[in-house]
Amino acid sequence: MRIAIAQINPVVGDIDGNTRKIVEYSARAGDEGAALVAFPELTTIGYPPKDLLLKKSLIQENLDALDVIAAESRGIDVVVGYAEPNPRPVGRALFNCAALLRDGRMASRYRKVLLPTYDVFDEGRYFEPGGTVQEGGLLSLDGCTLGLSVCEDAWNDDQLLQRMLYPRNPVTELCELGVDVLLNISASPFTESKHQFRREMFAAQARRCKRPLVLVNQVGANDELVFDGNSLVLDKDGRVVAHAKGFEEDLLIADLDTLSGRCEPPVEGVAAVHDALVLGLRDYVRKCGFNTVVLGLSGGIDSALVAALAVEALGPDRVVGVALPSRYSSEHSVADARALAENLGIGFQIIPIGEVHGSFEHTLAPMFAGHPPDVTEENLQARTRGVLLMALSNKFNHLLLTTGNKSELAVGYATLYGDMCGGLAVISDVPKTTVYELSRWMNARAGRAIIPESTLTKPPSAELRPDQVDQDSLPPYEILDEILERYIENDQGASEIVRAGFEPEVVRRVIRLVDRSEYKRRQAPPGLKVTGRAFGSGRRMPIAQGYEEVHFRHGEPAVTPGA
Repeated sequence: MRIAIAQINPVVGDIDGNTRKIVEYSARAGDEGAALVAFPELTTIGYPPKDLLLKKSLIQENLDALDVIAAESRGIDVVVGYAEPNPRPVGRALFNCAALLRDGRMASRYRKVLLPTYDVFDEGRYFEPGGTVQEGGLLSLDGCTLGLSVCEDAWNDDQLLQRMLYPRNPVTELCELGVDVLLNISASPFTESKHQFRREMFAAQARRCKRPLVLVNQVGANDELVFDGNSLVLDKDGRVVAHAKGFEEDLLIADLDTLSGRCEPPVEGVAAVHDALVLGLRDYVRKCGFNTVVLGLSGGIDSALVAALAVEALGPDRVVGVALPSRYSSEHSVADARALAENLGIGFQIIPIGEVHGSFEHTLAPMFAGHPPDVTEENLQARTRGVLLMALSNKFNHLLLTTGNKSELAVGYATLYGDMCGGLAVISDVPKTTVYELSRWMNARAGRAIIPESTLTKPPSAELRPDQVDQDSLPPYEILDEILERYIENDQGASEIVRAGFEPEVVRRVIRLVDRSEYKRRQAPPGLKVTGRAFGSGRRMPIAQGYEEVHFRHGEPAVTPGA
């Protein structure tokens, strides 16, 4: 018995476009001899739809889409994710459902039981939990019974169940009903090492249940979330017997009788981060209706990496780089920016900002009289660049890409309305040390220095004053990034980080910078999520708050609040 895994890239809210794609892939699956084709979670609407789910007209259109899909897909069973209104007067307005479409109609439907409300997920805002797994969870197909579940329903092995405190285990319930194969439709977003974790967790489920398991995952990017696909089929011993492509649409045919199918090699490590960023950038530009992008090229490593990623995502003819030198910009910075543009084959312009910056200083001079120059004057340069780049964006309908990395955004080493101007923060979840790793990896893969070697080796600098380098204001990035990972991603406190061997004063300063920069991050453009804890919807910290992470123990110095 053949089944098809339709790993597609939906556009959130584009019911008509998503429906056409579902019908197309269903027809292809039928041509391949599949008896059933399964699509990802909430396929008709796209995931995550967020508050679009509050629009009753969208919900009705997604229900109408099921009728179209059922009518157009006769001859093959279709499992597709959709949103269904809750007929009861109490509870949330909707159910997160999977429908079985057969012979031109809906034969059954399953309502998702476990609703995630952690990290970037907020399904409890919209959905009511489903009831028993018997309600639509059992699919009979050619003498085989499939146990259907939706995403989080299968993310509940014993360890996770204990951590998340879910009261039930839908997969266990399905197995107790005697299903032959487990089928899970998901929208599981990418983070570094996520695919390995996902594969190992589902393999443990298959071994525990002693049943084959089919995972259908969404692919593509919607806003800050990137979905990597990597759908797979596991045998009852947890071995991968079929594996879809990573980071692109795919139709994977699997034979459930022989438990066999095509196996694509998974993309992991820095290569996976690269592919996620390229896919995230490409989809954001396409789905938001842009055609071209523009970015400032400083000659530094961050803008060089973003430009290189943009070329891979869009092609060189759709990328424009602009150098905006000030009186403090070194000659090698402009030269490195030009060399990068030539290596990539992108459009390149130079707009000196000295005259505009000088006009700002002249205009403000009466107000600033008697006050020595400080970071205010330095930031005027960044804000001048932001104004000019936004003007190019407006005039030519370019999407402006910001180039700040996660390390800088974490500690506020960025200028509001300056280098933070833009529509997409491509590497805002990429630590500085990973920026270097990605850049060297891209050069090695290309077999040449696409990103100039001088860009990789010179000390990082914002060049806002003479002889400035980042380490004037920040710890070395190797130290900074490890502290940030412990504090932001692992939720370690100051005492725990100090006990790991870091200098108390450095820890105190980094944590204070992170906490006091929340107001900046709240005004940053959306950024692509590639780590376990990104700024944005997955980390919701208050701006106006009085708590300060200052608790040092075991004789370590305390931090004075407000110092």
